[in-house]
Amino acid sequence: MQKFTLEILFQILGIGSASGLVYTDNTLHIVSDNSTFLYQYNIKENQVTKLKLFDNSQENIKKKDKFDFESLTLKDKKLYLFGSGSKPKRQKLATYNPKDNTTTETNLSELYTEFRKAAQIPNAELNIEGIVFYKNQWIFFQRGNGKEAKNGIFILKSKKIDTKQPITYIPIVLPNLKNVAATFTDAVLVDDKIYFLASAEDSNSTYKDGEITGSLIGCLDAKKYTVDFTQPITETQKFEGLTLYKNSKDSIEFLLCEDNDTEVLESTIYKLALQK
Repeated sequence: MQKFTLEILFQILGIGSASGLVYTDNTLHIVSDNSTFLYQYNIKENQVTKLKLFDNSQENIKKKDKFDFESLTLKDKKLYLFGSGSKPKRQKLATYNPKDNTTTETNLSELYTEFRKAAQIPNAELNIEGIVFYKNQWIFFQRGNGKEAKNGIFILKSKKIDTKQPITYIPIVLPNLKNVAATFTDAVLVDDKIYFLASAEDSNSTYKDGEITGSLIGCLDAKKYTVDFTQPITETQKFEGLTLYKNSKDSIEFLLCEDNDTEVLESTIYKLALQK
């Protein structure tokens, strides 16, 4: 049992369906799964900046048409936004370079095809929810909320997103929350540990939402890919975004966002503190 506290830190107007977070220099970078904007929230000034990822960037895109950006990670001072992969339109990578305010688009269909082969899962059940880059390899967190219940990680041993490099799939079983299996929703690297979020949703579809039965935080050894611990943190909410906020001798603090599956342009940011 891990001692923790969970509290609302602030609310942000103008951003809905937040699904991924990266915190740097008092700025919270946010991706929404039904938008093609990248959002930057200046905490001190309480101000939101919208950055276009594409020429025709939109908000509140219909579920059947959205790019479903579920993962946001920082590497080499660039922000990487990954689509979930469950449909052809969701197999894109948008790389934002803040140095010149440009975005590069990459088609991930070949890579995601290799993921499906490695895990032996149907097309619609690929559901990438978190990405970590660690020691020259990309670690992709697959949410196993489909009929096949394939929850685990894909490891791409390459500095770049290269489909010619070896891919390994490692299944990871997480605890049940109210008799529903928890499955990955995000992850962040802290030293040699990967902290992850997982939620339990009573549905066997990556497309249709179900009753939420809780969320947990856990820790994965980045070298051995074994779970160090899991700790339930709520019985009613689906937390989807996770980023490191503060790391001290006695505690580690994260910022979390919640997917409330509505079209309301408002996001609540939570602070989760774990005692070491």
